[in-house]
Amino acid sequence: MKKFIEAFKAPNIGAGYLYFYIHFVVEVVCFYCITNMIGNSVFLWIAPFVYDALAFVPQGIIGYFSDKYPKINMGLIGTFLLLVGLVTMSLNLLPGLYTELILVCFGNAFVHVAGAEVTLRSSKGKMAHSAIFVSGGSFGVITGKLLKSNGISHLIILLLGLTMIPFILLADYYRKEENDDCKNFNYHNKKLNPSLIIILTVFIVFSRSYMGYGIPTAWNKTVLQTILLFCVMGVGKALGGVFLDAYGIRKTAILSILCSLPFLLFGDNLMFVSLIGILLFSMTMPVTLAILVSVLKRKPGIAFGLTTIGLFLGFSPIFFYKINSLTYNCILISLLTFISLLIALKVIKKEAT
Repeated sequence: MKKFIEAFKAPNIGAGYLYFYIHFVVEVVCFYCITNMIGNSVFLWIAPFVYDALAFVPQGIIGYFSDKYPKINMGLIGTFLLLVGLVTMSLNLLPGLYTELILVCFGNAFVHVAGAEVTLRSSKGKMAHSAIFVSGGSFGVITGKLLKSNGISHLIILLLGLTMIPFILLADYYRKEENDDCKNFNYHNKKLNPSLIIILTVFIVFSRSYMGYGIPTAWNKTVLQTILLFCVMGVGKALGGVFLDAYGIRKTAILSILCSLPFLLFGDNLMFVSLIGILLFSMTMPVTLAILVSVLKRKPGIAFGLTTIGLFLGFSPIFFYKINSLTYNCILISLLTFISLLIALKVIKKEAT
């Protein structure tokens, strides 16, 4: 327990807390806008798919330029795009909702990459920083949806969005203090080809993303239950990074991938059982990111972008086809879980703690 508590006090972890808030606000703005757009039946299916494609896939490209030109503040660029998208949507300044959607998506992508760069480069090889940053998004998604559904004005959301600017500027000082090479990330099996490790790790991300939409959650029927679901996801992501720093990446991989399985399979009508599984399931995120950054030490922006590309590839099929059979879902989840675990144990170096 002492190691676990100490992980919350790691050097420079303030960058993680700052970007937790920034990420929270980004998703509030984005899902406030998305909820507004899907009020139009034409956008009911299109808007979420386009959002996922344009907010996630470009992060690899943005990460490349962020790695190459570190003096460019991607967070401020993203905030500008995000707020312009919000304002033009509220005032109907541009033709069609697609323009606003594109602005919001790219704003999201730029801020995500900025958060990854700052938290990874300032962490000295630790994962709690980035895990805490990423976890803020889950809380922001549900908050943005609820704020729009309850009629909160665009002006309030705009003011909230503006508060990101001082947080981004403050968080950037953590990166300036460090040697930007992520040299302390040493989690991968050096006996394997680096390209193979990247492909296999992205497959884990793909599998876990796809599984996330197949998890049996028949219990999720009320607003309160949905809030609990998203909050547990967020807590799980943060705890994954803290647990990894305290007890090691191999133990975290086994706990998050394998131990979550029975809770996921048998929690369909048992909310608390299911939530335990989702909490453990969400802890996988820092494991895959740690492996990719370990391989791509000087390119953490690209490493983070690869995880978001894997996420999009994983959940994009559900927009076109979804397995409705509980039995088939459980079989597929079990199969992907065991494959992911075998891959994780292979690509992680054996002596990694």
